Amino acid sequence: MRSTKLTMLSLVVALILMACESPGMPLNLLSPDRRIELIFNLDEDNSPWYSISYNQQQILSLSHLSLEFQDGAFSRGTKIVRTSRRKHDEIYELVVGKSAQARDHYNELLVELQEIMPPERILHLVFRVFNDGVAFRYLLPQQDSIDDFELVAEHTEFNFADDQFCWALQLKDFITNYERPFLEQSLSNIGPQSLVGLPLTIRIANGPYVALTEANLTDYAAMYLTGAEGSSPSLTSKLSPLPSDSGASVKGTAPHQSPWRVIMIGDEPGDLIESNIILNLNEPSMISDPSWIKPGKAAWPWWSGRTVEGVDFEGGVNTATYLHYIDFAAEYNLEYLLIDAKWYGPHKDPSQDITTTIPEVDLPRIIAYARERHVDILLWLNWENTRDQMDVAFPLYQSWGVKGVKVDYMNRDDQEMVRFYHDVIKKAAEHHLVVDFHGSYKPTGIRRTYPNLLTREGILGLEHTKWSDRITPEHNVTIPFTRMLAGPMDYTPGAFQHVTRDEFEPRYDAPTAMGTRCHHLAMFVVYESPLQMVSDYPGAYRGEPGADFLKQVPASWDEIRVLSGVIGDYAVIARRQDRDWFIGAMTNW
Repeated sequence: MRSTKLTMLSLVVALILMACESPGMPLNLLSPDRRIELIFNLDEDNSPWYSISYNQQQILSLSHLSLEFQDGAFSRGTKIVRTSRRKHDEIYELVVGKSAQARDHYNELLVELQEIMPPERILHLVFRVFNDGVAFRYLLPQQDSIDDFELVAEHTEFNFADDQFCWALQLKDFITNYERPFLEQSLSNIGPQSLVGLPLTIRIANGPYVALTEANLTDYAAMYLTGAEGSSPSLTSKLSPLPSDSGASVKGTAPHQSPWRVIMIGDEPGDLIESNIILNLNEPSMISDPSWIKPGKAAWPWWSGRTVEGVDFEGGVNTATYLHYIDFAAEYNLEYLLIDAKWYGPHKDPSQDITTTIPEVDLPRIIAYARERHVDILLWLNWENTRDQMDVAFPLYQSWGVKGVKVDYMNRDDQEMVRFYHDVIKKAAEHHLVVDFHGSYKPTGIRRTYPNLLTREGILGLEHTKWSDRITPEHNVTIPFTRMLAGPMDYTPGAFQHVTRDEFEPRYDAPTAMGTRCHHLAMFVVYESPLQMVSDYPGAYRGEPGADFLKQVPASWDEIRVLSGVIGDYAVIARRQDRDWFIGAMTNW
């Protein structure tokens, strides 16, 4: 009984460390339920490779692992110095998200490699096999043969046993906000000129569903996928380059480690949604007292074009409009009001002072009015202004009573930009500010370490109805099984003026949306985001059928069950908070 409690219920890490083993080849590593098997070996050139099977079905065949430095690649001509294994089983609490707890249960294999020939560099590979997937990372230990380094490329292969269908986020280049559709296609259509963003969801014929992504992206370049030369269906990693012309993607000093390369696996696509493997691969929370971190829904004047009705003033970036939306937020039990771009001046001007407001915005009055009505204020910021002024602005916002920031327009995920993200969430945590990133890259689980990071964009969301026709019901039931696998997505649901496909026409102010009202209300349950924007204007909701649902539906949950789903066809998800279950069901056209 004592052992069972330690393994299943205790928050204390339960480790079984095993003695270093002699490197008999090949090496295998099984998941705790023994359904997933990873095999590691060296080929005839003494190059490292791995393979993965699920229920004895080959998922990934022989796939090589290699790092390319400015002074040469670490690939061929290696030897295994030693290996070690350990087991881990822990249940930990989550501050916000899709569940109140998560189980971190895996078997681990550490392989220490060394080059046979000079300079005899050392590289560690760490593999973890969970019941819901596989993860591995490169670890460059401190050593005499490496001090400062420049990584030109990482060649991590994902060689599938057969061609498969996938849902690919095809991008043009590394300057991206990930705001493109996930298109169903064959893996063999991803060629050497392709650049595919993560996650990549794959349906294995007569087998499971798989998703490729990364976790714990820290002081490193983000990973993309491209087709390997001369072999199909084979994918290889491609790193976001540094903005300089050095040719490097990662610069650092040993010891240094890569993010985790993650292969999520589930019998059904909904199993991937329920998985917490991304969070498990990040460090525990650094915030000792998270009581100030509040999930919730936000009134958001920007999407509707700051539309107001039945009042004697014109909607815009002005005090009266924000007070009007605060009244709506209080009436509908919304926790926040987001004051979006232009409150401090031209929103794309990095020279603007983000500690002052334009004359039309009386921020002290707005904050005081909101406080009286139990509504908190979030402020939009350009990332460049944030980079240059957050040391002054964030403590000032805390003193004003502002509760969070939305940082926008990054549109990159190179190593320098990744550091910026971490700087923002750490500085925000110091001053009790929650964070929402827009114009952003996909999540990689850092919200476990800094749970004040509530959500981020990095998705083709509802804002695009203002200028395009790409936000269709089919798209809306594809993203839960693709983008949402990486983590919360600030899609900004809540459109209440709905039209058919033939009736739809993009418009910037008071826009409409394709699909039914039920379809759009269900997003508040189907889509994960501890900060949900309620995007339409107050007059679009008041007196309308279904609007009362906004008063009831939470933004953070204790449990999730994916009841059914087919990618691009429909999704049915149940979420629980306390004793109440909410069920969201969405279909395509």
